[in-house]
Amino acid sequence: MKYKDLIEKMTLEEKASLMSGKDFWTTQNIDRLGIRSMFLADGPHGIRKQAAAADHLGLNASIPATCFPPAATVANSWNVELGETIGDYLGKEAVAQQVDVLLGPGINMKRNPLCGRNFEYFSEDPYLAGKMGASYIRGIQSHGISACVKHFAVNNQEERRMSIDTIVDERTLRELYLTAFEIAVKEGKTKTVMSSYNQLNGSYTNESIHLMKEILRDEWGFDGVVVTDWGGSNDRVAGLLAGNELEMPTTAGETNEEIIQAIRNGIIKEEVLDECVDRLLDLNFTTEAALNKSQEIDFKKHHKVAQRAAEESIVLLKNEGKILPLQKGKTVAVIGDFAKEARYQGAGSSIVNPTILDNILDCFGQSGIVNIGYEPGFERYGKKNIKKLNKACTLAKEADVVLFYMGLDEATEAEGLDREDMEIPENQIDVLNALYKVNPNIVAILSCGSAVEMPWIDKVKGLVHGYLAGQAGARAILSVLSGEVNPSGKLAESYPIQYEDTPSYYHFPGKEVSIEYRESIYIGYRYYDSANKEVRFPFGYGLSYTTFKYSNIQVDKDSVTFELRNTGGVAGMEIAQLYVGCKSEAIFRAKKELKGFTKIFLNAGETKKVTLYFDDKTFRYFNVKTNKWEVEEAEYEISIGASSADIRLTDTLFVQGTGAPIPYDKDQLSTYYSGRANQVGAKEFEHLIGYKLPVSKWDRSQPLGYNDTIAQCQYAKGGIARFAYSVMIFAHWFLRKIGKRSTANIIMMSVYHMPFRGVARMTGGVVNMPMLDGILTIVNGQFFKGLNQVLRERRKMTRVAKEKNPLAKAIKES
Repeated sequence: MKYKDLIEKMTLEEKASLMSGKDFWTTQNIDRLGIRSMFLADGPHGIRKQAAAADHLGLNASIPATCFPPAATVANSWNVELGETIGDYLGKEAVAQQVDVLLGPGINMKRNPLCGRNFEYFSEDPYLAGKMGASYIRGIQSHGISACVKHFAVNNQEERRMSIDTIVDERTLRELYLTAFEIAVKEGKTKTVMSSYNQLNGSYTNESIHLMKEILRDEWGFDGVVVTDWGGSNDRVAGLLAGNELEMPTTAGETNEEIIQAIRNGIIKEEVLDECVDRLLDLNFTTEAALNKSQEIDFKKHHKVAQRAAEESIVLLKNEGKILPLQKGKTVAVIGDFAKEARYQGAGSSIVNPTILDNILDCFGQSGIVNIGYEPGFERYGKKNIKKLNKACTLAKEADVVLFYMGLDEATEAEGLDREDMEIPENQIDVLNALYKVNPNIVAILSCGSAVEMPWIDKVKGLVHGYLAGQAGARAILSVLSGEVNPSGKLAESYPIQYEDTPSYYHFPGKEVSIEYRESIYIGYRYYDSANKEVRFPFGYGLSYTTFKYSNIQVDKDSVTFELRNTGGVAGMEIAQLYVGCKSEAIFRAKKELKGFTKIFLNAGETKKVTLYFDDKTFRYFNVKTNKWEVEEAEYEISIGASSADIRLTDTLFVQGTGAPIPYDKDQLSTYYSGRANQVGAKEFEHLIGYKLPVSKWDRSQPLGYNDTIAQCQYAKGGIARFAYSVMIFAHWFLRKIGKRSTANIIMMSVYHMPFRGVARMTGGVVNMPMLDGILTIVNGQFFKGLNQVLRERRKMTRVAKEKNPLAKAIKES
């Protein structure tokens, strides 16, 4: 241990106190030993340090900070150097705001397009997500503070996220859902990891010895700090045994006492606590040194970096008749509420208070585009308005080109909620159809943080996907429309034609006890390619104002080399992608997988020789029989493509294997071997995971407990609990009815799906576990007994607090 001498000076109570927060965002301090509090702040794409009342839902404004494009956007840049630059600037601002730990990046897989937090995640592919995540971490930590990669692991839905049990086979867990984290730990060298809320195969993630110790610590060599997601601790002692140092936010000492009693009773050895304290002290002291080097921030310079990030991440999806870039002198009509009030970030804990916010309508003068007027065209939150539609059509008739700003609103994509569908709101499509009748020269500018259905795509000649482009996104989009910037972004996720085409369609979200990942390794393009399923836009797809030619592929045991030529008339950047597919059929696999990529700038007519090197992840698979990574001896197809569906060059390479036994019985897993794994039966899935599926439905005959959700009050024995549930549902319905969707969402995010233990874990000690026992007694039908316990425990808590207050104690004694 690094700090053995210091730890020996601590009392057991002091050591335990360091294991949970002091308040909502800071850790505990021990002044007599020179141990200060650390500040942890949300910040996947900008610092969210709240100066006033703290919350986890983004309700209260934070100190102004640069709002960079979120991860879902920057992933489309496929530019690791850009990711590191963004991390660098995030780190500078974190130091300036005296933030020790920046809670990001988020690198969970986009298993399903409806996950409400997809805007905060990079990709459906673990290699791309891992490389981009590691780049952010390196940039942030170059300033001496800590990044905190999250949410570890397999957190792919928001509904019931604090208690859902994720059922996934070990191979899929390793290959898809942990690989990005492995890269973040080994290549990014993150100092902090945030555990996720959910259970994994029956255990809460921060209590899982397999996940936290065997994989994270022993296999990957992680020696940093694990922090819970806010309110994400279930059993504090079990979490400590698994190596989870820090529980956030504060529980007012309640769980510290649990640790103390566990040590005194011999459940935990004090040496286990000492090791956790040692790692936490190392984080504390190393970040403290960094914060002493605070510097002034040039926010205008940071704004320019945010603009560059947006420009490289914008994806041109359609350009019929080369309608883009807009020709000089062409007039445009700007239609759409998102033009005036841009969607530039997601909603929830990642909301950033921007230092500057570019407005599209103010930027036309510098773009060279002639704007003849603006009309909103539609109501932002879905209400139909014929008057606005008609005014938009009148304006559109007068322009050469219509710029139609469309997308998803803030209440649709939000932390704590999953989307209901993949559709753009009907009122926006009504406007698009009406515009098409009066002026078919339409360029749609799409603003949303995840994949949407596009049955309307024939109504537009141009489609520019800005995703959520950050505070400088408006100017960045205009730079692409005008041709000042040649678009170079490519999709980091597949766009299915309809939601029903997605591999997890039949198993998302988990509504009650568990969610089954029956599709196994077949998510995203892995499924669409293997099942020969047509998509709207494939993974890795994006257009440019120039063209590129690939040629002269050469493969050896270490790398693949080829030539790339810009065959168009303007300079541009191309993202070349390396895919590898095993030609053996002994083990079921995706048809091909991304194993490398690079972004190359080429002037018009320029040719460059490009080499992509193989690494330890190029040919490996996880063998469930040997319980380790193996290489299958076989011929492998090495492909270089402009997207997963646009392969330009191929060659083969024979690779020697590790001689591991075949892990599967092909006859028992025929659906997986076919690649069409969107409707796998329960028996076949049980054969894959190796045990009988747990019951996925609530047992409504049992009394409600700590890990049951408040939503389950609808089945409670206590009439007052059922009445409270009815009031909550009515309030949610009524708020939506009157157009207060964001407020209605708060009910679902902060109440409906919260397990009862969250009432104690998220209230900072206002409600403790004995009081919660009383609440559950009320819920389970014993009103007066439960109320008496709540009041008794509240009085006891108040009395103890007064006894600990020196002023109150002095008054009493006098």
